[in-house]
Amino acid sequence: MTARRRPVALLVAAGIVFLVLMGLGIWQVQRLAWKTDLIARVDARVAAAPVPAPPPAEWAGLTAEGAEYRRVSVGGEYRPDSDVLVQAVTERGPGFWVMTPLVTEDGWTVLVNRGFVAADRRDDRPLPQGPQGVTGLLRLSQPDGAFLRANDPDAGRWYSRDTQAIAATLGLPDVAPYFIDADRASDAQPIGGLTVIAFRNSHLTYALTWFAMAGGLLVLVAYALRR
Repeated sequence: MTARRRPVALLVAAGIVFLVLMGLGIWQVQRLAWKTDLIARVDARVAAAPVPAPPPAEWAGLTAEGAEYRRVSVGGEYRPDSDVLVQAVTERGPGFWVMTPLVTEDGWTVLVNRGFVAADRRDDRPLPQGPQGVTGLLRLSQPDGAFLRANDPDAGRWYSRDTQAIAATLGLPDVAPYFIDADRASDAQPIGGLTVIAFRNSHLTYALTWFAMAGGLLVLVAYALRR
């Protein structure tokens, strides 16, 4: 390559890298706006008055963006001897979420996360009898298991709250594609109201990093051309 062509090649290569870095920075700015809106939307839902839990006619249209963490309420009776224990780690240590089918007043079923029990108290989970009113946060089904740990229904090992798999294991018809994280009603086991609502938001840091790299590239190119 001749000496005259070297600066041109340098500028072309640097220009391509600069555009890539700027594109990544702009993408992170867009992600920042999306995450900020998500956090505000979830905060508003959690603080809002409860609305009726979505009935079967609305199930097909439920999305994470439109329904996750919505505050809902429903009435019905718990199905006896149907608890499913899903492994969990909370602020109270390791243990289990207690998932129990609630047959609603309209005949369809929704799984209710009645709360958390510690590993050494897994049998201490009394089931309320008779008609119940449940209020809590709507959570969509979690069908993929946990990290490197797939649900094993046959062995009774559950690592995520997969509503359809749990329903199939219990032989339940007309089960909602979501579950309800019940509010904490008392100090008795299981302990409700432990839903973790936290969203990592590092997009601004990422954006500034990409923009800084783009700026640094310009400085290096200017220095190289002067040399």
